[in-house]
Amino acid sequence: MQTFKKNWDITSNWQLIFPFLGIIGLLGCGYFVATRIMPSTFEDVTYEYIFIYGITLVLAYAFYRFCMWVFPKLINKWNIKNRWEMIAIFIVFAITGSASARLSAPLLEVIGIDRDSMSGWFFWPLRLIIIFPIYQVLLVVMGWIFGQFEFFWAFEKKMLARFGLKL
Repeated sequence: MQTFKKNWDITSNWQLIFPFLGIIGLLGCGYFVATRIMPSTFEDVTYEYIFIYGITLVLAYAFYRFCMWVFPKLINKWNIKNRWEMIAIFIVFAITGSASARLSAPLLEVIGIDRDSMSGWFFWPLRLIIIFPIYQVLLVVMGWIFGQFEFFWAFEKKMLARFGLKL
């Protein structure tokens, strides 16, 4: 356990939650993709489960290897002190992106806009415009919840400055 803590720069036991959540996130992403690519030719449910669990583990490992390849590059670029903070930052980006996409649909329904009532050429750009402010607010809030407020506040200011908005 000490080697694990040393590898992830963990100084307090509460920081162990981030590698645990990272593993759950990798398995969840692998499962999500595995269920989407599962062929419908299996006649026995047992083979479906074996396929899904096998592909889930393979994809989770592939995602893990990708993250381990990206970590050193981003730690230097973002000036992060601990490796466990990178997991927290990745989790915040994942939750924020998914949540803002999920929240935009009900908001458009409240406004009275749905996919059936207008052309896709107007609906999708409008949905992206709605997602943008939701994403900005959620990014800072989720960053605060995961203890990375300073990073995400600086990230937010930099992102908005690129759009010509200065805080």
